[in-house]
Amino acid sequence: MGTLNELFDPDRVAVVGATAREGAVGRAVTSNLLADFDGETVPVNPNYDEVLGTPCVDAVGDADADVAVVVVPPSIVLDAIEACGEAGVGNVVVITAGFGETGEDGADRERRLAEIADEYDLNLVGPNSLGIMSTPSGMNATFGPENALPGGLSFMSQSGAFVTAVLDWANDNGVGFKDVVSLGNKAVLDETDFVDHWGDDEGTDVIIGYLEGIEDGREFIETARETAADTPIVAVKSGRTSAGARAASSHTGTLAGSERAYEAGLDQAGVIRAESVDELFDAAGILGSQPLPDTDSVAIVTNAGGPGVMATDAVGDAGLELASFTSGTTEALRESMPEEANVHNPVDVIGDADVDRFREALETVIADENVGAALVLAAPTATLEFDELGEAVRETVSETDAPVAACLMGGDRTREPKRRLQAAGIPCYFDPARGIESLATLAEYRDIREREYADPMSFDVDRERAREVLATVRDREDNRLGVEAMELLDAYGIPTPAGEIVDSPERASEVAAGIDGDVVMKIVSPDILHKSDIGGVAVGVPDADAADTYEDLVTRARNYQPDATILGVQVQEMVDLEDGVETIVGMNRDPQFGPLVMFGLGGIFVEVMEDTAFRVAPVSEPEAREMTEEIRSAPLLRGARGRDPVDLDAVIETIGRLSQLVTDFPAILELDINPLVALPDADGGANAAAVDVRLTVDPEELDLDDGSEALAPEEPHQ
Repeated sequence: MGTLNELFDPDRVAVVGATAREGAVGRAVTSNLLADFDGETVPVNPNYDEVLGTPCVDAVGDADADVAVVVVPPSIVLDAIEACGEAGVGNVVVITAGFGETGEDGADRERRLAEIADEYDLNLVGPNSLGIMSTPSGMNATFGPENALPGGLSFMSQSGAFVTAVLDWANDNGVGFKDVVSLGNKAVLDETDFVDHWGDDEGTDVIIGYLEGIEDGREFIETARETAADTPIVAVKSGRTSAGARAASSHTGTLAGSERAYEAGLDQAGVIRAESVDELFDAAGILGSQPLPDTDSVAIVTNAGGPGVMATDAVGDAGLELASFTSGTTEALRESMPEEANVHNPVDVIGDADVDRFREALETVIADENVGAALVLAAPTATLEFDELGEAVRETVSETDAPVAACLMGGDRTREPKRRLQAAGIPCYFDPARGIESLATLAEYRDIREREYADPMSFDVDRERAREVLATVRDREDNRLGVEAMELLDAYGIPTPAGEIVDSPERASEVAAGIDGDVVMKIVSPDILHKSDIGGVAVGVPDADAADTYEDLVTRARNYQPDATILGVQVQEMVDLEDGVETIVGMNRDPQFGPLVMFGLGGIFVEVMEDTAFRVAPVSEPEAREMTEEIRSAPLLRGARGRDPVDLDAVIETIGRLSQLVTDFPAILELDINPLVALPDADGGANAAAVDVRLTVDPEELDLDDGSEALAPEEPHQ
């Protein structure tokens, strides 16, 4: 595929399937283009001499077009796409539905469509798309009811109906766009392609999106990171619940990934996530119009005590902080404000304040070096004219580098002042919390721009040995591996306690005798996941009792599940749990983002506490360190209530080694090390120990090319 510049800035657009028939999509698209497009619109339909007064050609090859909009029935779409390719039309928008969203036949048709696009190197939007818009040329190549207003937002949506609803709202509220794309089924072009294009587009100030799925999570992360360094990206991701994910799949044929993967992936990508349409446009509006704050400290200037308290609560909820004024600021406020006024933050200029008092207070606090941003919050009174207040705020903001949001609490009398403030780039709200949240968005984007991304962690490992361990699943009826796969961890340098899996009481005694001190013994069975629940674990076993314990564990397992496959008993060196902290390191392979690495509080409480952090692999050292800091039980790792702190570097290295393992071998679907015992720092010792492991391997991946290709490591991500 080539550049997308021509897709959004064509000289000639062909409408393949144009018609004059009332109510037809082909008529709506043609009409929209003829109404506003600066270039030439060419209807294509062998059944017409003209459409809507415009000469019509028989075939797309006669149109000499830069972009073709395809609105023919599904049965002939593929022929139309091939004709576009043969005619040298490099950009195609397929509005026709009836593809991957409709079932297997439609999915087959969509696969063939993608093959044709690849053969002719087409930039193809859709299928099942509303179309595209670009306001600099007035191009409205959609069947929506109205065009967009010009502006600095570029908007992509996986729902065509969402596009029409948003544009209707935006036109009423004076919100403008540069480009608009209805992604449809994303058979060729997807969200990553448009993020990449708009990141280099000087006319795009902010990228916003409504997404139901992401085609290639890792590619999206890498592209969005680069784009977000200069251009903010804000997205609503739907399908957060299982029911929502199913609805998204039936709507656009999107394969749903896990909510945790999206949460981690979008954060790693530097995408600001909105939970509602209001949040989406609040964020986009302030990011496109206000400077970034130097600090997280907010000043509030208000004439209303109650709303001022609401705003103060919102500051804490948003993760910001109230600015602490310098003594000079406090003294200046004391001199200029009435005696009853509150000269500390939030500044209350009291209910009889006029515009001059508001202006004086705002100018004073914005000049304070401790103030990163400010909120002007006004309730209607007989002494205050909102028109004049809006003008005072505009004048004051024009002379400062700090971001300012306004909150005018009222009805009709606030509408025109609010419109003027927003036209001047100053966001204005009714709810104080929305004003504070918008300021928090600026702080979030400032932090995103300041991020320094490190390369993924990489270690010298024994990949061939790991490959051999994974290949043992071919000889089993079950694709799960347990502690019998501890060698897999050894191959990747993840420390494990000394031990061995034995298949007789005699061998249990021999192995126990070779380990210093008492041992831990565990039943080994892929069918028994929670060993402690059935009495399948014995702790502190002396050498002399190893044989009897072996028989006891096997008997318990047989009684619990007679048909279980018993591979033997693991005899393992004891790890000092008194001084350590039981953690868990794991991975689940997401269909869209790939390996999702987890770290959290481990042991028997992992499913109860759910104290975990996630990242999309491969992870860097700073990302692994952040994971250890995010969990609620992080104080346990740092040393709490007199306990020695654990060796965090050893834990972080283990996260990195696991990340490399699951990135190298896509055949691993799930893997848990639980517990990974984090131990206090000790010179010369192993300060983290993987006590137990279980994983699931995809046999189909293993069987590809007799396993040689399926188990070959992926190239490391840089």
